[in-house]
Amino acid sequence: MNLTPKQLRVLDYVRSYRQSHGCSPTMQEIADELGVSKVTVFEHVGALVEKGALTREANKARSLSVVDEDDSGLAFPLVGRIAAGRPIEKCETREELHLGEIFGPRLGRNGEMFALQVEGESMRDEGIFDGDYVIVEKRSTARNGERVVALLPDGETTLKTFFREADGTIRLQPANPEFEPIIVRDCRVQGVVIGVMRRY
Repeated sequence: MNLTPKQLRVLDYVRSYRQSHGCSPTMQEIADELGVSKVTVFEHVGALVEKGALTREANKARSLSVVDEDDSGLAFPLVGRIAAGRPIEKCETREELHLGEIFGPRLGRNGEMFALQVEGESMRDEGIFDGDYVIVEKRSTARNGERVVALLPDGETTLKTFFREADGTIRLQPANPEFEPIIVRDCRVQGVVIGVMRRY
């Protein structure tokens, strides 16, 4: 299913709202949450219904439902473990790997997630490469050592490891010796990386 980032935000919000409230949000609640007009929400919801991601009943409030909601999102059969060091004994399992359980809402998280595609090699030594996708939890604060999406004073955004120094400055540390740390007095944390996905 090919969804735009804004459509994905609407879908994620409807899913997380239903999980926490037991009913669907209204169009106005979605608009307020996303900071857009109600008309824009109607357009996104209409597109999501057309694409088969949402269903709704005409002229009925709180009638949005996420298709395959009980499926917890995309899942793959988890058939065992594979050695990347010493070989291990083969042991087949009958489990499933649910991406929604790994990257979705959980205790202590606000449930708002988004994805970004990485450009550049500044986080290479952390295993984050050009072309990878990072899954980001939307947050405005970070602890030392967390990988963050930071909005710099000049309006640019960057993916780096966050450190607040003793002198009050913030060091945004790359994971590649070819890049210098970014030292700023202030920056806006937009989210914290919780996972990396790569397609070959």
